[in-house]
Amino acid sequence: MYSIRMRQLALLILASLVFPTVYGASLAVMSIDLGSEFVKIGLVKPGVPMEIVLNDESSRKSSTIVAFRDGERLFGTAAESTAVKIPKKAFWYLTQIIGKRFEDPQVDLYRKRFPYYNIIKDEERGTPLFKVDDETTYSPEELLAMVLEKAKFSAEAFADTPISDAVITVPSYFTQSERRAVREAAEMVGINVLQLLSDNVAVALNYGVFRRKMFNSTTQYYMFYDAGATSTSATLVGYQMVKSKEGDRVETNPQLVVKGVGFDKSLGGLEMTLRLRNHLAKLFNAQKKTKTDVFTNDRAMGKLFKEANRVKKVLSANADHMAQVEGLLEDIDFKAKVSREEFEEMNKDLFDRVTKPIEDALQTSQVTLPEITDVILMGGGTRVPKVQEKLLEFLKRDVLGKSINTDEAAALGAVYHAADLGKGFKVKKFLIKDACHYPIVVEFEKHTSESIEDNPKIVKRTLFGRMNPFPQKKVMTFNKHVKDFSFNVTYGDLSFLSAEDLKSFPNHLIHTYHLKGVDVALKKHAEKAESKGVKAHFRMDEDGILHLDRVEFVFEKEGDPEESTWSKLGDTISGFFGGKENKEDKKPTTDDTAQEIPADEEKKKEETTEKPTEEEKKSDDKKEDKKGDTKDTGKADNTTKSENKTEEAKAPKVSVIKEDILAENVSFDILPMSTEKLKAAKKRLAELTAKDKEKKLLEMAKNDLEAFIYDMSDKLNDEDHEKCSTATEREEYSKLLAEAGEWMYEQEEDAKKEVFRNKLKELKKMVKDLQHRVKELRERPKALEALNSILNHSEFFLVSVKNLSLGEDPMFTEVEAKTLEKLINETYQWLDTTTKEQNITPLTEKPKLLIDDIAMKYQALDREVKYLLNKAKLYRPKSKPKASKNTTATNDTQTDANTTDTATDKETKSGSEEGPQIDIPGTETKTQKRKPKSKRGEKKTEGEEEILQLDEGEGTEQSQSTTTAANEDSDDAVTHDSSDL
Repeated sequence: MYSIRMRQLALLILASLVFPTVYGASLAVMSIDLGSEFVKIGLVKPGVPMEIVLNDESSRKSSTIVAFRDGERLFGTAAESTAVKIPKKAFWYLTQIIGKRFEDPQVDLYRKRFPYYNIIKDEERGTPLFKVDDETTYSPEELLAMVLEKAKFSAEAFADTPISDAVITVPSYFTQSERRAVREAAEMVGINVLQLLSDNVAVALNYGVFRRKMFNSTTQYYMFYDAGATSTSATLVGYQMVKSKEGDRVETNPQLVVKGVGFDKSLGGLEMTLRLRNHLAKLFNAQKKTKTDVFTNDRAMGKLFKEANRVKKVLSANADHMAQVEGLLEDIDFKAKVSREEFEEMNKDLFDRVTKPIEDALQTSQVTLPEITDVILMGGGTRVPKVQEKLLEFLKRDVLGKSINTDEAAALGAVYHAADLGKGFKVKKFLIKDACHYPIVVEFEKHTSESIEDNPKIVKRTLFGRMNPFPQKKVMTFNKHVKDFSFNVTYGDLSFLSAEDLKSFPNHLIHTYHLKGVDVALKKHAEKAESKGVKAHFRMDEDGILHLDRVEFVFEKEGDPEESTWSKLGDTISGFFGGKENKEDKKPTTDDTAQEIPADEEKKKEETTEKPTEEEKKSDDKKEDKKGDTKDTGKADNTTKSENKTEEAKAPKVSVIKEDILAENVSFDILPMSTEKLKAAKKRLAELTAKDKEKKLLEMAKNDLEAFIYDMSDKLNDEDHEKCSTATEREEYSKLLAEAGEWMYEQEEDAKKEVFRNKLKELKKMVKDLQHRVKELRERPKALEALNSILNHSEFFLVSVKNLSLGEDPMFTEVEAKTLEKLINETYQWLDTTTKEQNITPLTEKPKLLIDDIAMKYQALDREVKYLLNKAKLYRPKSKPKASKNTTATNDTQTDANTTDTATDKETKSGSEEGPQIDIPGTETKTQKRKPKSKRGEKKTEGEEEILQLDEGEGTEQSQSTTTAANEDSDDAVTHDSSDL
């Protein structure tokens, strides 16, 4: 009885867990390539492969900018226009300051580049705030959330379906706080972040997906060099085919592993544009056309920034170009010639830093230049000729890799990964291992029996070393702590960073955890169990964000453990679905296994285990491969033998006792937004979105009214409208339309959309009769042509109906023939009468011969004729009795007749039974109609063969085939999973 109730409870829990995820979920997923200057959006939905979303201006990329003007938010081109006219009202390059302290050098650089922003300090979190006006301030997270929401709306409009799941790309050098800030921004606008994917990894994934056949078991190294708007990075990636366990199967799939990364956070196209802008400003001041310094005018500097960006792009293909701005300052035009040589000279120090990220990536990965197969260029900065020249000189190569779309590769790689993580798609597996760029260390006081308080020793243990792969779990064990204690989580050795970047880490401390309840747990179990230490379970998730999942004091004792109700329930569930336990299934996979780090061992030993050599890694891989290739038979034999030995020895069972330890977190990193602030931000953003939607509907109402006024005013002068209206009517309509146009422009700014909609209804009602007369005039000829055509065909068909209604076995009855004849005559009579009336009716009056009436007559004839045609198709003539040729029949004839009668009797008997009947081949009678033979050269399909097998009574069972997720020979790697639909 207990077992049955436990099974029922298990089923109820599983139902509550499974079914909510099935219904009501949108299958479409998107990616957002979050660049500092532009946003690109990728999309995958059922029936649509990987595609780049077009924005409202039908562009494949949108500026990462939001502006406020006249009480509304602006995005894209409108926001860019505001950035020129009122720069302090338009906010962009937000990724440069998100998740940073107010004193961060990157924030200082941002303020120098854009001095017109009023940036203040959030005293609670210590982060920057944008002060838009005296009453309104926005955090960088809120402004970025607006950009993300606009990207979401663009994707939904393009896909014509709601979308909430997304993979968002971020720079690989983003810290813990910066990654959390992006997640918070997405959460504010209802975006479910499937994963924060490093932009360099997204590019590498896109490159590898379409070249998977090129890879083998030997690692191939590629470098991706990304020169963006605000930063430059170089990423060294290794591709190879590896064996991975997918469910119960071992598959061979391609894998990319990040081996090394180098970056420069301040080297980018933006800095070059700003220097060119300043150069143009100096040239304008040198012309001395006005006493006003152009540097003091924000609007003029905004115009020069836009022109400098244009000139920079032109100089990539031309030796010189003319920069010109109309009405730059005080209605004075500006014009000056700029050469590529001047541009390269003013950015000479920047070009000297171009190769430094590559050097850092090579040093980190311990890979040499000759080992690299190709260097792939990414980012708009790589289009600058001087950058390519420096790269070719350093790499000692003749050409650079330009085989991918530099603008869209990251978005396409990220959306491929989104499809893999989403619910409704199957993709070809491509394994990803990103790397931790900032080492994370745990430090604590080492307690000794001699002195605890007088001379505490600080011990440091590396939790995640630099370039450690993630996602990954690690467990740190504190064996010698018997009382409540604390430990710190800090950044490790950051000496690889530049002096400027090191200023962003004034305090390496991230978290301090105070553990409480250690001594209580020890006293509780010290006498009956052996202490195995305090274990802290850490996890670096797919986003690269560190978590402390739990802390527990672990003990071991001999004897059977006390099994809890939930534990029994878990065993019941697994037993119900899996049958007997499989001991091999209990072994955790590599990804789920948490690496144990003993906190109290010597540092040298810890460092040795933390940095395995490349040869050790290869040997480990070989061991894993051999384990994967081991036959199941051998495992089963070994398991059986070990079980027998265990039973013979009857060793006592060791049970594990775990006591949860309270871990109080004191964060020294940038604090996330509080729950109250997050709710307030969500509410404010929702109000802004609702206001934007209302304004959009208002604009639509105004546009509809304005379009109708202009359209109707023009129509009144065309030939058909003049025929169907009098001069007086046209004059009256024109007057009322003109008044409506003046009325529309006199309305207040806060007028509701219903006012304009009601005005539109009023005008449409005014010209309704005229529009109806014009429609009748234009469409009546075609309608009459169709009616006359069906009348002619009906008359011809009537002759056949009358002929086939005669005789002993008529196809049609006399009543049916007369009905059709009557309908034809009545239609002719109606048409003749109404046509005469219409001919004498002026076009300015209501028509007598209406299109709707003609359609009804047409449908009546069509319906009657179709009825008779269907009856003709189903008609079967009555069989006539056959007269015997001779009164005396031979025995053979009698036998044939008896056989026929027998077959006929069988047929009649079979037909009288209920249920579907199966025709058996070889028993066709003379009265049965044979099936038509297949056409010459036409092959039978598999479906036809299965039907024949069923007719023969073999009872073959139809098997349902499932389409493979992605064809192995095809490069189109995303396939929609029909089973999920």
